[in-house]
Amino acid sequence: MLKESSQSYAVPEPDALTQFFRIVRHVSSILAADLSEADATVQSMPDASPAKWHLAHTSWFFETLILVPHLPGYRRFDDHYDFLFNSYYESLGNRHPRPRRGLLTRPSLDTVLFYRQHIDAGIERLLQRVSEPEVRRLVELGCHHEQQHQELLLTDILHLFAQNPLQPAFRLPQPLPVRTRPYEATRYLELEGGVMEIGHDGGGFAFDCEGPRHRTLLEPYRLADRLVTNREWMEFMSDGGYREPLLWLSEGWDAVRANDWQAPLYWERRDDVFWSMTLRGAQPLDLDAPVTHVSFFEACAFAKWAGRRLPTEGEWECAAAQLPRDGNFADSGRLRPMPAPGGPGLRQMFGDVWEWTHSAYLPYPGFKAARGAVGEYNGKFMSGQYVLRGGSCATPATHIRSSYRNFFPPAARWQFSGVRLAEDVPVARPASASGRLSDRFRSDAIEGLSQSPQKRLPARWLYDDRGSELFEEITRLQEYYPTRTETRILHDNAREIAAFCGDNVTILEYGAGASVKTEILLGALRNPRIYVPIDISADYLHHTAARLRDRFPDLATRPVGADFCTDFALPDWIPLPNRVAFFPGSTIGNLDAGEAVAFLRRMGSHVGEGGRAVIGADLCKPIDVLLPAYDDAEGVTAEFNLNLLTRINRELSGSFRPELFRHAARWNATEAAVEMHLVSQCAQSVRVAGREFHFRSGESIHTESSRKFEVSSFEALARRSGWRVDRVWTDTAAQFAVFGLIQRSDAVDTIVQ
Repeated sequence: MLKESSQSYAVPEPDALTQFFRIVRHVSSILAADLSEADATVQSMPDASPAKWHLAHTSWFFETLILVPHLPGYRRFDDHYDFLFNSYYESLGNRHPRPRRGLLTRPSLDTVLFYRQHIDAGIERLLQRVSEPEVRRLVELGCHHEQQHQELLLTDILHLFAQNPLQPAFRLPQPLPVRTRPYEATRYLELEGGVMEIGHDGGGFAFDCEGPRHRTLLEPYRLADRLVTNREWMEFMSDGGYREPLLWLSEGWDAVRANDWQAPLYWERRDDVFWSMTLRGAQPLDLDAPVTHVSFFEACAFAKWAGRRLPTEGEWECAAAQLPRDGNFADSGRLRPMPAPGGPGLRQMFGDVWEWTHSAYLPYPGFKAARGAVGEYNGKFMSGQYVLRGGSCATPATHIRSSYRNFFPPAARWQFSGVRLAEDVPVARPASASGRLSDRFRSDAIEGLSQSPQKRLPARWLYDDRGSELFEEITRLQEYYPTRTETRILHDNAREIAAFCGDNVTILEYGAGASVKTEILLGALRNPRIYVPIDISADYLHHTAARLRDRFPDLATRPVGADFCTDFALPDWIPLPNRVAFFPGSTIGNLDAGEAVAFLRRMGSHVGEGGRAVIGADLCKPIDVLLPAYDDAEGVTAEFNLNLLTRINRELSGSFRPELFRHAARWNATEAAVEMHLVSQCAQSVRVAGREFHFRSGESIHTESSRKFEVSSFEALARRSGWRVDRVWTDTAAQFAVFGLIQRSDAVDTIVQ
């Protein structure tokens, strides 16, 4: 719904107001110029109105609210029009039902256009004779009211033409150029919180719902630098976004099922390519343009799928307040959203698509509806609607401002409505990002390098994006037996392992990496529900998830960026029943005894009572087999280990010279573990995060331990952590084992203790 009321402001100069009135009325005439009588009469749905009705209603507004009470001697064009073209004004009498506006075959379009000329002449006479500020404010209100109906005329015509099998074009049907461009990841710009002011500041025109200006408290937040694109929406669709009820608000899921929503409004597939109905007829989808014609319900579901949220209207307004009101508006003639321009900062804040916010359309503190009939429109609609901000490609450029509040019901889709994402600050970010993980990295580095006699760094910090890539390369080396041995075990026993996991399960994989082994498990499972890879490296995780979505298009793949070595909560969209934890790669051996127990207990809390787990563990074997796996001839493991120093230099302002350290692999018989060290080759000092650390020649940093297990020792670890080993699968040489665990009935008590 759009708004028809005003508040106090400086009245425009007489000549400026007359010119504004003429321009607005002329634009409406241009919009209707190519419409046939039938085009202008038919109504495609109750929410839409015929173009002829829009043209007449905006004229009726000027006539009833301005000319009749304020122009002496004015005579109505036709007394019947009070009934035919009243919209929602109860105080102005009865009206023709909105769902039946398409039955108004009379008056004809020509008569309505003549009616408009009659009104134009009356307003021109009024502006020449009357100078009262209140009357001039009403004229300007009428102009802005008509601009709103210009946009509604366009969106209603689009909906009407979309119902026609011929898919006619409102404007020239030639396809607009679609440029292929490299994918540009969304950047999230951090914005300050605090006590902020929002609402119209009193300068120039505004509707009454935009005020009064007031204070509001905002927590720090991040806002996406651009709008969500069609390409990203297709990923949501491919990942089962329209089939996963846990992503949706209850009423939204009801709408999905009742209306069979499978894509945004107007999308259709032609030979594996999506097309969309536009005001220029059916056009191939521009993948890098903003997605449009989506409801609030769809916007919320996408945000949840993306691990983000919609901004509030206060957040949006504070971010947009100082930006120029530049954008792709109706004036451009494009009448279709376009890809984001290049450059830094927030883009597409104005134009292209109205942006759903998570704010209900409610009165601001101190709001009072305008007096008289014009006060009806806003206040009585402040229920069951959500606010949209920013304007669209169908909005007149002179109509928009940062305080403008559009509003529609949450299921509405026929407007040019789209999505910009937001997130809270602080948030748990991957290791290479700012936030709590960076703080923990700094803390771990300072604490570990301060230890004596053995400096240490936790192994989890080995796995930034480059570290994850190098580790995947390690797994393909001849010396590194664990990966190929475990892969063979999973392959040879896939049916048994799948049967152990059960049907309709949700797989939680900790430390997902490239998830190669996961493909074997997922391929063997019966009707797996969701795959949730959990990893500290966000970019690597994104690529892994994209690959698995291609490999298993019918399986919902929802990555979670987190450090599994610390406490973290799983998102609430993951169904609790039938969760199975998957932890391959013998990563359990990289944790010390206390860390391993804490991790397994955390895993138990994630899968819930009776949950299951499939865990890989490397078994004890001769040293001449073990050590080469951690010190290969090609030096890949050495590069992997030394990359940790490069990461410290990059993220913690370190001064390490990696060439002055060498990689070493050692067997610790007491711990039954292969240890990785970085050995200083000379006496030296380095700085990390503003602290100085000294190394003797030959002194090392212990970076990783890979513990080896007997089957009995692993069973004991599982018991201490609230699990019992139900199945064990090994290779013929008993080099490696995959354990099937079930949480014990007393697991909850064990965890609490």
